[in-house]
Amino acid sequence: MHMTISDSSSRPVTPCLAADVIIEMVDLPGHPIVLIERKFEPFGWAIPGGFVDVGETVEQAAIREMKEEVCLDVSLIHLLGVYSDPSRDHRGHTVTVVYVGRASGEKPVAADDAKTVGIFTPDDFPEAMAFDHAQGLRDYLHFKKTGEFKPVVDYNLQT
Repeated sequence: MHMTISDSSSRPVTPCLAADVIIEMVDLPGHPIVLIERKFEPFGWAIPGGFVDVGETVEQAAIREMKEEVCLDVSLIHLLGVYSDPSRDHRGHTVTVVYVGRASGEKPVAADDAKTVGIFTPDDFPEAMAFDHAQGLRDYLHFKKTGEFKPVVDYNLQT
């Protein structure tokens, strides 16, 4: 196992940690989801989310980021998956924990890192998705259709 140790401490250098939420708007027919168009690079549409701050849980970060980015109070319902491909973010290795959440009674408003916000049904998701969020949306649709979460890839078989 390869581990990099930073020069300033005995702690390993690890990826950044983020939290994203696929927000279902439960007051709307079909429970469409909220996506943001990013204000900063990498540009494109994305599942709302952001980095976990030191001292908070991933769940707290997910809820905070939804309030900051789309002005919604969200209840987390399911853990959809953990996405950790080192190439998923060109700015550096970032691991994201993706939840399914619900919001009601409010309209999303673009704020913070969001240039615009949109409400989408599965048949009108944008094509230009940032990061690996198209995969996250495919996993979400699979979960909604089957009730099954994404399978764990057996990385022991990969070289």
